[in-house]
Parts: sequence; C-alpha cells; structure tokens
Amino acid sequence: MLEASNNKDLPAIPAKRYFTIGEVSDLCGVKPHVLRYWEQEFPQLKPVKRRGNRRYYQRQDVITIRQIRGLLYDEGFTIGGARNRLDGDVAREDNSLSQQVIRQVRAELEELLRQLRR
Repeated sequence: MLEASNNKDLPAIPAKRYFTIGEVSDLCGVKPHVLRYWEQEFPQLKPVKRRGNRRYYQRQDVITIRQIRGLLYDEGFTIGGARNRLDGDVAREDNSLSQQVIRQVRAELEELLRQLRR
C-alpha cells in the first residue's frame, strides 16, 4: 500500500530534510490547496510551520501524502475511509515504512557513490 500503482510515475523524493508546499505539490501531483485541506482531515499530516505560517514538510510527510493520494485517487476511498485505513495501518506499516525509507536512502547513496567513482 505504500506505493500505489501510479505513485511509480511520481518523481523520486530528493534527499532533503524539509520541503516547501510547492515542492510537495510537484512531488505528489496534488495542488497546494488540496494539501492544506488534507492537513485538516488527516491528523498524520503535521508539517512544521515557521515564519509567516510557512509550511515545511519532512520526508515522512511526503510519503504519507503519497499514501493518502493513492487511497483517494487510485483506490477510490472517501476521506473518512482513507483516514480510517491510515489509522488502522499505522502500527503494521511503521516497520515497512521505515524499510521503504531505508531502501530509498540506500539507493540514493549508491547512486551518489557511482557518480563519485566516475
């Protein structure tokens, strides 16, 4: 469930600590106003807010947004159904989510190593 079928078509998540709402919008294929709405509907989304109420999302937030997008757009869940699914899957998927992040970071590091060896 972590990577819905068309999430493969989305760009890879860069190795950054924080992302602006515009960057997350591009990474997840969702408009910024939709992201702000989802923050109200999904308690799992808690971007850091800094000066002027600017949102800064972390890698985990981007992965969660891709999960929500997959549930709503690909699998046809309602907002309530997606919220319940995420709440029910949190315990089971914490481990696989960590594994996914580790795999992605490892792949990025291996690519960086290949570039450095050239």
